[in-house]
Amino acid sequence: MAELPLADLTVLDLTLARAGPAAVRLLADWGANVIRIEPPASSGIADLAGGRHNPDSQNLHRNKRGITIDLKLDEGRGLFLRLAKRADVIVENFRMAVKYRLGVDYESVKSINPGIIYASISGFGQDGPYSGRPGVDQIIQGTSGLMSLTGEPEQGPMRVGIAISDTSAGMFLGQGILLALLHREKTGEGQWVHTSLLESMINKLDFQGARYTMHREIATRQGNNHPTNSPMGLFDTCDGQVNLAASTNKMFRAFCEKMEVPDMAEDERFKTPRGRVEHRGELFAKMNAITSKETTADFVTKMNDVGCPCGPIYNVGEAFEDGQVKFLKMERSVSHKDLGDFNLIRSPINMSAFSSSESFDRAGPELGEHNDEVLLEAGLTTKEIEALRDALVI
Repeated sequence: MAELPLADLTVLDLTLARAGPAAVRLLADWGANVIRIEPPASSGIADLAGGRHNPDSQNLHRNKRGITIDLKLDEGRGLFLRLAKRADVIVENFRMAVKYRLGVDYESVKSINPGIIYASISGFGQDGPYSGRPGVDQIIQGTSGLMSLTGEPEQGPMRVGIAISDTSAGMFLGQGILLALLHREKTGEGQWVHTSLLESMINKLDFQGARYTMHREIATRQGNNHPTNSPMGLFDTCDGQVNLAASTNKMFRAFCEKMEVPDMAEDERFKTPRGRVEHRGELFAKMNAITSKETTADFVTKMNDVGCPCGPIYNVGEAFEDGQVKFLKMERSVSHKDLGDFNLIRSPINMSAFSSSESFDRAGPELGEHNDEVLLEAGLTTKEIEALRDALVI
């Protein structure tokens, strides 16, 4: 198998929680030599992921090696800078005041490694009136306007069921790192790359956000219905529910013909996209009377056969057991010395030059598991490592 595209890069991972580790995971999955740096047990700081053997921690930190450094100690900062001098990328999610207090900020690293790609992620941005605030996913879901768009119209705001601002910010930071690496390839210049949960979610508002920026139109909750297209939403079947998209004239006619209700396509209320939005309630009532007589499996097949996107409503287990998901091999195995063999979720990126591996290279590391290995590679002697351990630096 060809060497993975990031195999020549060394990444120092200072991140905690989810957004930062999600960015680093992108690099680790595609071959980067990722060294996760955590405070040693003597610092008293607990693992924020809730235990390194749980599914969350293992899924975030697979393919990384782990070392410990107490950055609050002068010797720890010196050790970090020694590693940073040889690194290609550093990723951190400290608040601004913290990284400057520790002396691991971009300017400090740049002074010894001008080519470094220094990547930061925060809740609200690196400066501005909220830059000093702590930011977590649910707070950002509310502040970004996302919760105002989620849920049924007659109910209050609703959070999205996944950590969408964390994972989105991690994806955007990962893209930013790759862009900075391309820039360095051309110019030799390193730089500071940063994003935030808030910037990421404002961007993710996408067309609903653009409706405001262009026309100052404020989108509202539409529940399971598409905000501007109809019919597109959730419909009943005799054994469950389905998602159906039949909003174009062509697709709506295909639905009417397949379900043997051609007169519905000629109804003046429903003949145009605008009419189908304006009369959505009446249209959905008629459609539900039709779909509720069908089984989910039969209706999904019928609609897809005539070009109308349609699919079932799965729980998480059913989604992973679906035939297409199985075909895509979204689960990938990993071996852990204590936990044994188990599966995690693979990167969704597919590249024709690289065949998909059947397993991850390594499970999430134990605290300080690779201290000696990494520090010896960095040029420290066994005696130096022992002195750092005795001083509780590692």
